[in-house]
Amino acid sequence: MRIIMSTETQTFISPETYLALEAQAEYKSEYRNGEIVAMAGAQLAHNQIVNNLIFLINRCLWDKDCQAFPSDLLLKMPERCNQYVYPDITIVCGEVKVEKYKGLDVLLNPTVVIEILSSSTRTYDQSEKMECYLALESLRQYIMVDSEKIEVASYTQTAEKDWLYQTLKSDQHQIKINDCEINLDEIYRNVKFVEQ
Repeated sequence: MRIIMSTETQTFISPETYLALEAQAEYKSEYRNGEIVAMAGAQLAHNQIVNNLIFLINRCLWDKDCQAFPSDLLLKMPERCNQYVYPDITIVCGEVKVEKYKGLDVLLNPTVVIEILSSSTRTYDQSEKMECYLALESLRQYIMVDSEKIEVASYTQTAEKDWLYQTLKSDQHQIKINDCEINLDEIYRNVKFVEQ
């Protein structure tokens, strides 16, 4: 869940001011076109899914030239988006490129980005944020994992630079994440869905 910090009069914050504040902050915040958005804690299912995926991806990529990072690594979106975000999981293959800003590492070249959807983040993750992710030059795959039901959606870049969309809804299916074939039932291991 994300909460927009607001005051009666909105003041535009520059990216440089945001980065300076974020480098000193005790809690994570994202930056969206002049606004600072505080990051709130996540539900149990969200955390279980992230934990399962980090384990499965790291096990698969252990001897490959790729690394998986949890949500503490800030990502710079394309210039036109004017955003800095903390994806739930990021995979980088090859050299990890970062900008350093007063001790803060800002990732520049994700290969795969994974977001865990919830009712409070779903619309943003499937629209504006997705458009910005797909505009990243280095990105090869964007994956959205639902935390309220078994459903995984994936945009994978083809050799022709098009985006191939796939949705999986059964725990009997596998999804390919980078070079890893992962069963949906492993992604959702121990997750108990709360009835809405």
